[in-house]
Amino acid sequence: MVSSVGEDRAVLLGFTMMAFSVLMFFVVGITTVKPYINSCWDQEAHCVLRQTHILEDWVDCRGVSTVPCLKVTVNMSGSTQGSFLHYDEESVLLAKECFYIPKCQMDKDDLQDEVQEIKRRLDRHLGSNSSCFIDHKNHPNHVIWHKKYTLRRALFGLLWPCLMLGGGALLVGLVKMTQGLARLSSEVCIESAGGRLTARYTQGKLYKLLRRSSMQSP
Repeated sequence: MVSSVGEDRAVLLGFTMMAFSVLMFFVVGITTVKPYINSCWDQEAHCVLRQTHILEDWVDCRGVSTVPCLKVTVNMSGSTQGSFLHYDEESVLLAKECFYIPKCQMDKDDLQDEVQEIKRRLDRHLGSNSSCFIDHKNHPNHVIWHKKYTLRRALFGLLWPCLMLGGGALLVGLVKMTQGLARLSSEVCIESAGGRLTARYTQGKLYKLLRRSSMQSP
């Protein structure tokens, strides 16, 4: 049976959705899943906020401009050794001593005000305990306050390509099932029509034989 234009478009849409889902799997795998798997900031600890300080020398911001650096030191619970506190994993790679780096290409006064505001908020919690994450193997003197790449974020990132892949496969499957049912119905109708024609032919032939035999009888 010849498929309709609507069925062809539906199948094309389904395969397009599946192709885009594969592309989304690739992007999400590189940007979210891979950093989560390679992350070594798994050990949770308790840190005591000790000191906050804004460095006089501004640091480089991705080669675009310079920004102020907020330096925060903490003590691990049960230890007197100081460590540098960072906001997340990326800030460790951007600057080894900075807790927070504002966005690049901002006005200098705005940069200074933003860093001063964050410093004031942290100063309110000096001497208090907070949870942090450590990586003794790769960054022994650094701790992070917040994990950017988590299992929840990785699963949430994989949710949308999974839904798109399932929706595309379901759409193609429904179209193919509809075409199969239509083909089966057509075959059944053809067989039924052929059976009726055969029955009529048999009945007509039998009638002729009976009529001929009745005419030949005395």
